[in-house]
Amino acid sequence: MPTTNTPATKTYRRIRNAIGVLGIGLPIVLVTLSFIPFFDTKPQPSISHYYYTNLRELFTGVMCAVGLFLIRYDGHTNPRFWKNDSRLTNIAGWMAFGVALLPTNTCCHHKIYTLIPLCYDVIGWLHYGFAAVFFFMLAIISINVFTIGQNKDESIPISIFNENNIYRVCGWLMLLFIILMPIFSWLKINHYSTPILEAFALFVFGFSWLVKGRALGEKGWIGLNVYRERN
Repeated sequence: MPTTNTPATKTYRRIRNAIGVLGIGLPIVLVTLSFIPFFDTKPQPSISHYYYTNLRELFTGVMCAVGLFLIRYDGHTNPRFWKNDSRLTNIAGWMAFGVALLPTNTCCHHKIYTLIPLCYDVIGWLHYGFAAVFFFMLAIISINVFTIGQNKDESIPISIFNENNIYRVCGWLMLLFIILMPIFSWLKINHYSTPILEAFALFVFGFSWLVKGRALGEKGWIGLNVYRERN
């Protein structure tokens, strides 16, 4: 992928920024609309439970959009699987479609709108599996792929705000939130612990992609401390 400010580079950055905005915006919009009486939707015990509300199309639409972006994202190839941008994003993209199209719980108390209109618990478990792999792939991308980076100005010291530090922190936080979700749910710490942790995972996922897409800028202080570049 080009490292100069070419149209191709700008396109990659726009795709990254779009993915980042969708990731951060999804929980914010869903929860905000839940408090507006017009939508007749209450806050849900997980983001995936919005599948069974009037905000279903918003949830599934954003997840499908993220999935499509990731599948069509032509990233770096690498002989090592855990550093292969193209393969990891493709897997994450297909997982996003799985999350969107297979509901979290096919309990027959609800009318089922899904590609597999059956009341089998395995469908719900598949949903959880898709979601776990989705976040795991995104975490690995932040930790192992985004940190490969580009050419840096070696005369600029590495700041604590260096982009690689940001990517690693975001990746490890995603993994932490994934692990805490079932633990908090089992301990019944808070009825809304799952959507809160899901939102945090989406926030750090989206933020890492926005940093990679340079949505916050790349000149001055940010250029020096985040990207080690003089502009």
